[in-house]
Amino acid sequence: MAISFTFKFLVLAMAVVCMSVFCFCLGKADEGLPQTGGVAADPAQIVAKALLCFNDKYIYSSCEESCRLTARGNLGVPPDYIDEYCSGPCLSETHLVLNCIENIMTNFLFYNKATIQDIRDTILAGCGYGPERGNFNVEEHIEAEESSASKAATQILIGIGLTIIGRTLLL
Repeated sequence: MAISFTFKFLVLAMAVVCMSVFCFCLGKADEGLPQTGGVAADPAQIVAKALLCFNDKYIYSSCEESCRLTARGNLGVPPDYIDEYCSGPCLSETHLVLNCIENIMTNFLFYNKATIQDIRDTILAGCGYGPERGNFNVEEHIEAEESSASKAATQILIGIGLTIIGRTLLL
C-alpha cells in the first residue's frame, strides 16, 4: 500500500514538474539571438530603415497608393477591387514590402501591433475563397486568431490536466 501511494505521489510530482517546465518555456523567444535580420545598428536606425520599405519606389511601382500596406498595418483594399488586388501587382508588391521589412527586422510590429505574419495571414484570408474573402481588416483578423488560439490553448491545458489527474487516480 505504501509503495502504491509513493508511486502515485512520484507520478504526480513528475507531472507537475513537467507542466511547470512546459509553461515556463512556452512563448519564450530565443534570447541572445539577433532579431534584426543580421543588421547590427542603432535600434532607431533599424526601424527607420524598415519603414523605408513602404516608400521604396522600386517595390511599390504599380499598386495604387490607396491599396498599399501602411506602417499602421492597414490594407486599404476596397470591396470592388478585391479581384484586381489578389491577382495583380498589388499582392506581389505587398509581399515584396513584407519581405523587405522582414530582411531588416524580423520582429517588426506595425502600429496596430500586427506582426508580419499577421499581415500575411490577413492577405491569405482576404484573397482566399472562403468566408473571409475580401476582409482585409488586419485588426479583426488578429482578434479572431487570438480568440481561437486562446480557446485552443485552454482546451489543451484542461485536457492535459484531466489526463494527469485521471492517470494519478487510476494508479
